[in-house]
Amino acid sequence: MSMLESSRITIAAVVAPAERSRLDAAGAGCFAIVHRPNIPDALAVVREHPVDAIVFSVHHCDGPKVEDLDNMVRRFPDIPAVALVTRTDPSAPETLLRLGATGVRHVVDVTGPSGWTRLRHVLTEPASRPAAQILSRLFEAMPPLPPATRMFVELMVRLAPSTPVARRFAHHARIRPSTLMSRFVRAGLPSPKTYVAAIRLLYAAQFFENEGLSITDVAYRLECSSPQSFGRHLRAMLGITPGEFRRRFTFDAAADRFVALLIEPYRHIWRDFHPMEAGRPGRGGPIRSWRTVV
Repeated sequence: MSMLESSRITIAAVVAPAERSRLDAAGAGCFAIVHRPNIPDALAVVREHPVDAIVFSVHHCDGPKVEDLDNMVRRFPDIPAVALVTRTDPSAPETLLRLGATGVRHVVDVTGPSGWTRLRHVLTEPASRPAAQILSRLFEAMPPLPPATRMFVELMVRLAPSTPVARRFAHHARIRPSTLMSRFVRAGLPSPKTYVAAIRLLYAAQFFENEGLSITDVAYRLECSSPQSFGRHLRAMLGITPGEFRRRFTFDAAADRFVALLIEPYRHIWRDFHPMEAGRPGRGGPIRSWRTVV
């Protein structure tokens, strides 16, 4: 992703040229901004790259432009859309009413300094929403974890979309891949590769709930080398095609399967498991496969 920094919060923005420098200044050190002249062009950015939020000027959304925005919000319901009020405008209240009907829920008045602080707060929240949704489901199903183990699970979930190879994840966790694998095996857990691959399917299920994302879009969001590579991954994991996965697995369904196969049978192990530390992992029972009849 050459024009975006994948490790930062990314915002697609549609504001007047005179407003761009103010938005850039507000976002310095907080988020990367991709400016586009209109909503359709911003929609192309959303389709091609992981975007955490869309920011647009209320004064830039008159007439038919509201219909473009409505289309974007409907197709990408999990990407927050933030309307900016940047100047006194008699028509702004009417525009805001029309925007409210499209599903826009965030309006920030940046005519004063406190508005830019509020905008930074609103925009820094959504970046972790997909990971937070996954972590919520996992931690709800897991037993109380040691602090370091909880941190390990959080790292695994947050890195999974951009780290398809388990050895790359081990590098981020500052553990030798062979050491990490050994700790999972000795504990009686499925491999780190199995967990990372299954977590990536949870992200895929989330992405597919946006009707505006195609199979190709989802493949590239998961940093697969090609849509065909994504298809092979799904066939290896579940024995189905991406289209079948989209039809049959909502995020809730995928999360339920993850918990049933990779958490519930190993709750007693995770309770005392220390993947970040050398120690005596507990012994587990037979390891179940993620791939079962679907």
